[in-house]
Amino acid sequence: MKRVLTILTTGALAAILVFAQQQPPAGQPGGRGRGGPRGPIVGPLAETGFRPIFDGSTLKGWDCDPDFWSVVDGVITGETKQDHQPKQNIFCIWRGGEPGDFELKLSYRLTGANTGNSGIQYRSVELPEVAKWVLKGYQADLDMAQQWSGQVYEERGRGFLAIRGMFSYVPDGGKVGMLSSVGDNAELKSFIKNDDWNEMHIVARGNMIVQMINGHVMSMLLDDDKANRKMSGLIGIQLHRTTGPMKIEAKNIRLKE
Repeated sequence: MKRVLTILTTGALAAILVFAQQQPPAGQPGGRGRGGPRGPIVGPLAETGFRPIFDGSTLKGWDCDPDFWSVVDGVITGETKQDHQPKQNIFCIWRGGEPGDFELKLSYRLTGANTGNSGIQYRSVELPEVAKWVLKGYQADLDMAQQWSGQVYEERGRGFLAIRGMFSYVPDGGKVGMLSSVGDNAELKSFIKNDDWNEMHIVARGNMIVQMINGHVMSMLLDDDKANRKMSGLIGIQLHRTTGPMKIEAKNIRLKE
């Protein structure tokens, strides 16, 4: 019963937040509640409390394979060629800590073959028994075809956890399921730019994860799977082994803990 109440409460909270965004504030025409006039909610919140974790010129604080990663024109760049691919998916890993509850913001651009695939890794652990620069954990998935971009994926773990447009739940010891929708998959895809810069925003609070691209919630996850979830860990940028050349670029990377 306790678990059911938790799910219902969380789902209700999400519904309330969506409803609140659609309603005029109390005291405004069409608004509800008592009290005097209140100012309308306009635009996004001002960004406060973030610090840069990429200096814009070097890979200081980051650890990655120099055969594939570099800083080009102030941008962290991971690149593969048709005949120059990593043996497996590898990551450029931030060595400044292992955040638990945090917000991560960055600009990214993915270009190259239509098979291009990448992601922003977080709350992750290293797998040196597999190879150097290999991570396991949550990932904000990205791909050139925009089939998976925005979903919550678990690299080398449980796989698909929240498809784009889904608010999903993983019970303790159970399989992932859908609680609700955060939007239409195709419509959310239309907000993602091809061959251009996009803004990624990841929020992790306890067992709740929210992933946004260009100001739109792409997916949400409530993870009660205590044996498999990770509550803190490494941050990284993925360079995916593909069938063609691709490039992942990231800049303006900032973290709020």
